[in-house]
Amino acid sequence: MKKSTPEQQHLLAQMQQVAQGLAATFAPFCEVVLHDLRTPSHSILAIHNNLSGRQVGDPTTELGLARIADPGYPQVIANYANQFADGRQAKSTSIGIKDSSGQYIAALCMNVDLTQIRSVQHVLGQFGSVDASKAPRESLDPAGADVLRSRIDAFAARLSTTPRALKTEERRSLLRELKDTGCMDIRRAMETVALHLGVSRATVYSYAK
Repeated sequence: MKKSTPEQQHLLAQMQQVAQGLAATFAPFCEVVLHDLRTPSHSILAIHNNLSGRQVGDPTTELGLARIADPGYPQVIANYANQFADGRQAKSTSIGIKDSSGQYIAALCMNVDLTQIRSVQHVLGQFGSVDASKAPRESLDPAGADVLRSRIDAFAARLSTTPRALKTEERRSLLRELKDTGCMDIRRAMETVALHLGVSRATVYSYAK
């Protein structure tokens, strides 16, 4: 192995921070592994959210060996099908890291356990399912609320802004307009306006005075 340069050592140190940050963000579903490709027989420098059972000091993969052999090998290979040693299906992304000479010195790899993801999808699918054939016709939205929200959106659009970005005086003008057009007679109008403007009902009452 060639002696490490200060540049290479700096790159590896920075990539360890990147690996740690990615692992914290995507825990617990994504394993993040940092390889030192200069030492393929014991390349793993760090492994976070360990899903594969590998350890620091374990060797690199076939992909790592391919990069070592060919500096022209693709630097980013994203979302490819993979498999853990026990047969679990995975989705992987591998990013090769080059130094200024164009040689691969490291690889950052992310492996997502698809069995965990699919299990969560199944649970969420069950939780979100409804049986329309057994339910009476009902809406949790007050009658006319869509009309009220549309009026508010149109008012904001005329001012080239959004409902939640309206200034205090603009909100007062809006409430006057809604009142003049009878929109404030809609059931739970104050609550609907407050939610759409992102303010409290008390604030809406003060605008309506």
